[in-house]
Amino acid sequence: MDHLIAPSVYFTVALRHAGDDLLVLEIERLRQAVRQTRAELPFEIRAWVVLPDHLHCIWDLPAGEADFVRRWRRIMRRFSLSLPAGPRRLARIAGGEHGVWARDFHAERIGSEAQMTRQLAGLAADPARHGLVDRAEDWPYSSFARRFLAEVA
Repeated sequence: MDHLIAPSVYFTVALRHAGDDLLVLEIERLRQAVRQTRAELPFEIRAWVVLPDHLHCIWDLPAGEADFVRRWRRIMRRFSLSLPAGPRRLARIAGGEHGVWARDFHAERIGSEAQMTRQLAGLAADPARHGLVDRAEDWPYSSFARRFLAEVA
């Protein structure tokens, strides 16, 4: 039987406006929001791909922990509040939505190594599938690009 060492969760998180390119324009703000949140509420990043208007990632949560929603909310809030004042940084919208983020995100627990393999393959291929690069490993905002470059070096 397949088993995973830590509770793993796959996510898709999108911006409120499809077609926006805010996530790659403000990649350093996003990275900082993730770093700060991981320092407070630890999790391991198994894989991450940031596209212009959405991102996909797989996290391994600490044993016995399941609160990934709290972590995402902190990342989203930190990112939103770090943006310069103006049209992109809207005040908190009713219902808990921040101006730049879609209200909901997709989260799925990964229950087997086979499921993990499928999710990793799909995540790795996404930049090419969206036509952003010819080869997925050429997309600079991907944990797969770093692994590929490290293996080549």
